[in-house]
Amino acid sequence: MNYEHILVEINNPIATLIFKRPKALNALNTALLSEFGHALNDIEKNSDIRVLVLTGAGDKAFVAGADISELSNLNALQGREFVRHGHEVIGRLQSLWIPVIAAVNGFALGGGTEIAITCDLIYASEKAKFGLPEINLGIIPGFGGTQRLSRLIGINKAKELIFTGKTISAQEAKTLGLVNEVFPNELLMEKVMETAKLLAEKGKVALRAAKQAINNGMNVDICTGCQLEIDAFGLCISSPDAKEGTTAFLEKRKPQFKASYTD
Repeated sequence: MNYEHILVEINNPIATLIFKRPKALNALNTALLSEFGHALNDIEKNSDIRVLVLTGAGDKAFVAGADISELSNLNALQGREFVRHGHEVIGRLQSLWIPVIAAVNGFALGGGTEIAITCDLIYASEKAKFGLPEINLGIIPGFGGTQRLSRLIGINKAKELIFTGKTISAQEAKTLGLVNEVFPNELLMEKVMETAKLLAEKGKVALRAAKQAINNGMNVDICTGCQLEIDAFGLCISSPDAKEGTTAFLEKRKPQFKASYTD
């Protein structure tokens, strides 16, 4: 499918989705969100894709938030529908079975931070900036920022960022636990792809089980979370990948994981 506001590059087993509105600093509007949702559906259906990387076009922004020119004209019902649409798409991103890496190459503000923190890993360039500045517009984060950020960095730090609307550097974001690693800008995609290739070598069944156990466990008590882990482990151990992994270990060779979700 041809898109206007995003670009999808597939080099199996890795897909790269690029937000492509550089003149608007890749700001999110309704059209981009719709294309993003369609692309995620296509990626999920493609069993050859094992890792998804998100990044922004140009050298200034990952996603610089929602398109203010569109927001400024919304009434209450239209505003609710806009953020509902955003939640639906970002929820689809979070529920992808494969690992997702955010390669944050510049400004990740508002919806940009909200997309990034929905990903499984966040790698940032030294010039990246993060923040939820919606308070300065008289509104609040609308794509999950009030919920996911506190779960990621703690409630008090999340309140500080949301209440003040301040922008923080990539290094400060790493200190807070928001970012996994920070790299020089010219090395960002190289380092992201190193990790993407490493993840692509792992078993699909085990990666899916680990991702679901971690994400679902965040919303329950520890005992329920441990039960989720027990059930996920039981499913993993019965997959062909578990047989291959344990056999390869005993034979002192590198495993070749080939199982699908339906094996």
